[in-house]
Amino acid sequence: MTNGLKAARSAREWSQERLVREIERHARQHILDVPSTASLRVYVSEWENGRRAISARYAKILRALLGITDDELSGETALSETSTTADGYDDLMGRIDAARNISLTMVNTFMDQTELLRTMDRQMGAAGLVDQMTAHLGTLEEALTFAVLPQTRRPVARALAGAATLAAWQALDVGAVERAWRNYELAKRAAQDAEEPMYLAHATAEQAYVLCDAGRAPMAVQLIRDAQRLGGKGMSPRLTAWLHAAEAEICARAGLAADCQRALEKAMRSLPPGEDARDPDMLSIFLNDGHLTRWRGNALALIGDNEAVSSLYAALDNTDPTFIRASAGLRCDLAQAHIARGEYDQAHEHLRQARLIANRTGSVRHRRRVEYLTQRF
Repeated sequence: MTNGLKAARSAREWSQERLVREIERHARQHILDVPSTASLRVYVSEWENGRRAISARYAKILRALLGITDDELSGETALSETSTTADGYDDLMGRIDAARNISLTMVNTFMDQTELLRTMDRQMGAAGLVDQMTAHLGTLEEALTFAVLPQTRRPVARALAGAATLAAWQALDVGAVERAWRNYELAKRAAQDAEEPMYLAHATAEQAYVLCDAGRAPMAVQLIRDAQRLGGKGMSPRLTAWLHAAEAEICARAGLAADCQRALEKAMRSLPPGEDARDPDMLSIFLNDGHLTRWRGNALALIGDNEAVSSLYAALDNTDPTFIRASAGLRCDLAQAHIARGEYDQAHEHLRQARLIANRTGSVRHRRRVEYLTQRF
C-alpha cells in the first residue's frame, strides 16, 4: 500500500498532517465516526509504510479525497482484468440475451449518467467522482462485452466512447496519467466499434494532452493532427473549430508560433456564429466565441504574444460561472501573460486565485501548473 497513497498525497503537496485533517473534514461532512487525530496520524504513517492494510472503509474515504482508484491506492497502477468468464453456456447466453434487450431508452439513460458526471466534474472537480465514474464505465463495458449484433453494439459503444473520454480527462486532472491513457485507448476502441469518427477524433485529440503534459509536445502535435484526419470531412463545424484550437495550444507548447497562429485562424473561421456553446452532435464539446477567446489568449500567452492579456481579460469578463475548474486554467493563463510582460504583482494575484480553485476542485494538473509558474518569478 506504500507507493500509491504516498504518491497521490505528494501529488497534491499534502503533508501527512494535511491528509489527516482532510480525513477528519470528510468525516464531519458525511457524519462518519473516525478515531482521534493522534490515531489517524499513526494510521496514515502505517498505511504508507505498509505496516497496516487500508480497510474498505478508509479506502472509500481516501478514494474520494484523492480521486484515485483502488489499484492506484495500492500502487498497482495497471488496470486489473475483471473476470467475466461465464459459468457455463447457460450463464453466457443469459448475459448475451440481457445485452440484446438493451433498449434505446437504456442507452439514453447511460448518456444521461455521463452528462450528470460531466456537470458535477465541471462545477466541483473530478476527485470525488472516481467511484461513480469507475462504476459507470464498468456497466457500459459489461453491456458492450455481451452485445453481439451491430444494432445493439453501436449505441452502447457510442455511449462508452463519450464516458471513457470524460473519465480519461478526469484522471488526467487528478494526476492519474496511466489511467487517463488507458481510458483514452478504451474510448478510441469504443468509437471505432461504434463507427463514430467524431468521437474517435475527440478522444485522440484529448489524448495528445497526456503527451504534452509529459513533455512530448512535438509528438502531441503529430497526434492531434492525426485526430483531425481521423475525423474526416463529416465533422461538425464546432468540433472542427475545437480541434484547431487544441492544435493551436499544443503547437504553442511545442514552440511552433507560426503554426499556432495558423491553427487559431482556422478555429475562428470554423466556429459557428452565435452564443450557443454546446455541440448537438458531440455533447462533450463546449465552444463559442467567448470560450475561443479564452483559448486564443492561452495560446498567445504561451508564445509570448502581447495580445494575450486583452484576450484573456475579455474571456474573464464573460466566463461561464459553471465552469469552475476551467477558471483555474484561465487564471494561470493570465499569470503567464503577465509574467511575460514583467508584471509580477498581477501574475501573483492570478496564481493565488488559481491555487485556491485548484485546491477546491482537487485538480493536480492545475496545481502543478501553478507551482511551475510560481517558480518563474
